[in-house]
Amino acid sequence: MKTIGLLGGMHWESTAAYYHTINTVVRGQLGGVHSAPCLIYSVDYHPIRQSLTEGQWGDVGQALAGAARALERGGADFLVICTNIMHKVAAPVRAAVGIPLLHVADVAACRLRAAGFSRVGLVGTRQVMEQDFHREPLERLGLEIVTPCEEERRWCHELIFRELWCGSLRDPDRECMRRMLAGMAARGAQVILVACTALAPHLTHEDSPVPLWESDSLHAHEAALVGLEEVPLPE
Repeated sequence: MKTIGLLGGMHWESTAAYYHTINTVVRGQLGGVHSAPCLIYSVDYHPIRQSLTEGQWGDVGQALAGAARALERGGADFLVICTNIMHKVAAPVRAAVGIPLLHVADVAACRLRAAGFSRVGLVGTRQVMEQDFHREPLERLGLEIVTPCEEERRWCHELIFRELWCGSLRDPDRECMRRMLAGMAARGAQVILVACTALAPHLTHEDSPVPLWESDSLHAHEAALVGLEEVPLPE
C-alpha cells in the first residue's frame, strides 16, 4: 500500500473524519485488522484562518507548502488536503514537493460524471462557489455548475465562518439552507455537491429535494483506493 500524507488541522474534526473514512475503506477492502499507512501533519488552524480572513493567501500557501515538505520527508507517497477551501493554494503545495496531490475537485468531477450527472449545484464558502480552483475541474469534465444567488452565497459563507466551524446549524438557518438548496434544484441542479467540511456534517438528505454528495467523503474514499493502488491518481 502507498503511504497517504494528510494535510490536516483545518479544522481537526474534518481531519478525523478523513482518517476514519480512509481506514474504514481499507478495512472493508482487505478485511481483518488492516488499516491505512498514513502520515498526518495537523497544523494550528488559528493563524492560518487569520491569514485567510485577511486575504493573505501567500502566507497560507507557505504554511501548507512547509507542511507538505515535512510529509514528503516523512515518506508520504501522495498528499491529501483535508478541507475544500485550502485547495485554493494547491498550486504552491504541488510546487513545493515531488509527490502528487490528490485534488478534491478532480475526484468530485470524476465521480459525478461517472454517475451520469451533468448539472451540479455547488455550495460551500464563497471562494469555493465563485473561484476557479474548485469550479474549473468540474467544468473541465463538462459539468454545468449551479450556485446560489449572490446574497445567498454571502449568507452561506458567513454562516460557515460565524457558526459552523465550532457550532451547530440552528433551526432558522436550516430553513434558509433548505430554501437555498431547493432554489438550486428548481434551476436544474440534479445533485448538490456540498464542498465544505464544516457544512456537510450538519446536512441530511431531508434538507434537499435532490441528492447531496459530500466532496470530502468522496475525496477520502478515493484517497483510500489510491493508497490501495486500486485506482491511479488523476492526471
